[in-house]
Amino acid sequence: MSLLDNILTELAVWAPAEAIAVIFAVLYLLLAIRENIWCWFCAGISTAVYVWLFVEARLYMESALNVFYFGMAIYGWWIWSHGRDDHGDMPVTVWPLRIHVVAILAIAVLVVIAGTLLRQKTDAAFPYVDSATTFAAIWATFLVARKVLENWWYWLIIDSISIAIYWSRELELTALLFVVYVIMIPFGLAHWTRSYRSAPQVGPA
Repeated sequence: MSLLDNILTELAVWAPAEAIAVIFAVLYLLLAIRENIWCWFCAGISTAVYVWLFVEARLYMESALNVFYFGMAIYGWWIWSHGRDDHGDMPVTVWPLRIHVVAILAIAVLVVIAGTLLRQKTDAAFPYVDSATTFAAIWATFLVARKVLENWWYWLIIDSISIAIYWSRELELTALLFVVYVIMIPFGLAHWTRSYRSAPQVGPA
């Protein structure tokens, strides 16, 4: 079956659910790049739809991740609305390298545990890779909510890997969404870097 046939088949199966999830996911990233608080509203809609889609695709960790994303959408809205500076915006921050090292080590341990359980107890596709992107995304999403600049580097790696995962599970539209994400990430990194450099520097809170 050709790529076009796959996409048309997927549209027939998932539409309009996946289309809605994709549209609001793109809106989320566009607004997040601009540091617009409404990104969290779009994230809430997109993730709610993706919970169901990923269960159907047997990507259980991805489905669980989107449950977390939905909660983080609420948390992100609250943090961004209550952490504003004198200019009406929550400032972008940079966290010390040691925090990221500890986080990466913790993610590695969780991946081994969760991946092993999924491989032994379920029919999950790519249990270790799926677990790795899931736990890394949890951390990266928290960084977005706290407006930590380094989140964009995590997402560059996570989204690149996710393209292959979704494509292999015949979620071509979602895979293409993540291609768009990877293209947009440098713009987010550049915008947040300018924002960070133009604001008073503060550490992790």
